[in-house]
Amino acid sequence: MAIFEPAGPNRWQPTALAAGPFAGLQGGAVASLLTAEVEALAEKRKWGTAIASSAWFLRPTPMTELRTELSVLTEGGRVSVIDNTLWPANEDQPCATVRVTLSRERGVEVPGLIEPAGETADPTRFPGRTRRAAHGRPWFMDAMEAREGDGVAWFRMNHAIIDGAGSLSKVPLSSVLGPADWTHGIARPFRDVVADPNPNLTVQLFRQPEGEWVGIRAQARWRPAGGLGVGSGVLLDINGEIGRVSMSVILVPFPHQTKPEPAQSLAPASN
Repeated sequence: MAIFEPAGPNRWQPTALAAGPFAGLQGGAVASLLTAEVEALAEKRKWGTAIASSAWFLRPTPMTELRTELSVLTEGGRVSVIDNTLWPANEDQPCATVRVTLSRERGVEVPGLIEPAGETADPTRFPGRTRRAAHGRPWFMDAMEAREGDGVAWFRMNHAIIDGAGSLSKVPLSSVLGPADWTHGIARPFRDVVADPNPNLTVQLFRQPEGEWVGIRAQARWRPAGGLGVGSGVLLDINGEIGRVSMSVILVPFPHQTKPEPAQSLAPASN
């Protein structure tokens, strides 16, 4: 089962695996869909390789049929920039938008620069991590396998984002966005104290991921006096670094506060 099923040209029906932990869809699933559409067209339109995606979550995306619309800001030469926006099929107010940067790769020589050598990681040697959504039903975390060890959270997507173009090899940047959306939740200083949705998500890659696993070495900082925070992290595949992730965080009180407990394990984001 794909996370989003086609319902017509630029129309998509989210499956249960697109759900967030509360109401609506998970932001990482939405960002993945919008970016996957761009990546699926990249070869045909000669846009090159997707190297960055910035997503803005404008309001909760409901579990309903969705429509998207691409807009080409610039194409040709070395860099192309494409926007893609999402609406509920019968509404006029958008829920999310992404801006994807693509580049035609051209190798250059840099005398004296030595690529760091590293060992191949084996995420399967670390314990698995699971977390149920507040509603108790299937959700986006169920679309992937999660493991954690040596300061890195590892994720492997087990379902395609969209039919026919959901594998890591076909839409590499899109397949990173879902795991990357957990970054601030992985490293939050306290858990189960406040909600901490991220209204945006940016991923930048300098190397295309190899293999099925995406790792995140995450950091998070909160400023409760302003109700704000940030999450960021280094992105990895089994052979080393591939890029960076960052997002803003909005701290929102739960109706009933509980005593803060330091975060000890993988704790997904709540957007």
